[in-house]
This record gives sequence, structure tokens and C-alpha cells, in this order.
Amino acid sequence: MESPETRNIIDHYHYWKHEAILADLDDRRHNYSVLCTNLHNDFNIATVVRNANAFLAKEVIIYGSKQWDRRGAVGTHNYNRMSYFKEDEHGKLMDKIFDYHIVCMDNIEGSRDISTLDWPQEKHTLLVFGQEQVGVPEEFIEVADDIAYIPQYGTVRSLNVGTASGIAMHEYCRSNCPVV
Repeated sequence: MESPETRNIIDHYHYWKHEAILADLDDRRHNYSVLCTNLHNDFNIATVVRNANAFLAKEVIIYGSKQWDRRGAVGTHNYNRMSYFKEDEHGKLMDKIFDYHIVCMDNIEGSRDISTLDWPQEKHTLLVFGQEQVGVPEEFIEVADDIAYIPQYGTVRSLNVGTASGIAMHEYCRSNCPVV
């Protein structure tokens, strides 16, 4: 008797081997990646990783030295392409993202409504997310092509990073990705 599927995957992938699933996803990934700064805490990284899987990002980059709790990702990190850079590897990270269209997600002065962005089709986009109460580090703001915010209608000052990442990735996909 076969054991039931225990991986957190859609029915389409049941009985596929892990490498076959990754290969299929790699063929369909969208032309953007996600960078999470992880300098102080990891409260929302698992949610960002899970969102990156749901919206088929090409890669998730974690910048910082703190370990993050993978339980909240519910296994989705196994189906994302992940890269890790410590703070002392900042130059190496900047070399990697040098040619990307960098969009920092932060509700700071000078940022613009995410729905007004013109996402480049020919250039790889990098969505950069900061941390709770800290925001995106200045070194990424300085090299950003765009700084965007998500319009809100209530009294809260900002959304948490996990929630904001899902909205931003959906907006990118809505604007750039074919409906399947």
C-alpha cells in the first residue's frame, strides 16, 4: 500500500520526484526575484518564502546572518531557488544584482504607489523587502530604480513584511505574467 502524500504540494505534483518538480518550476518561473533583509529578526521571512513559491519567483535571496525559522514556510523553501549572503558579503550581493531592476518596498518619502510602476519586461526585477520597524536598509534604497508603497485605507502605518510581499508579488505577476 502506498503511503499518502505528505509534502505541501498541489495535486498535479503528487508522485513527482523533488528534482522533477524543481525542473518544471524552473521552466515556468517569472522574471523577478525577492530579497529579504534579515539583519535583526526573522519574523516574516517564512511568509515571504511561501509567497515567492506561490507567485513563482525565480529566486529568494536572504541577506543577513540570522537563521530563519523554516516552519512557517511549510516546506515551500524546498521548491524555491534560495541564495544566502551575510552582511560581510554585501559587495558580492551587489555584484549579483548589479544589472537588475531594483524595486524597494517601503512607505518612505518619495516612494510611489506600486500600481503606478512600469515593470520592465526585458530586465530582471528584484523586489527588496526590509524588516519590521526598520524598513529597507539605506544601501538598497540608494541603488533602487524604484521605491514603492502599497496604498492603505485604514489607520495602520504599515503592513508587515509577509503581507506586503504577497501583495507586491501579486502586483508584479498581475502586470507581467501570463495567466495560466
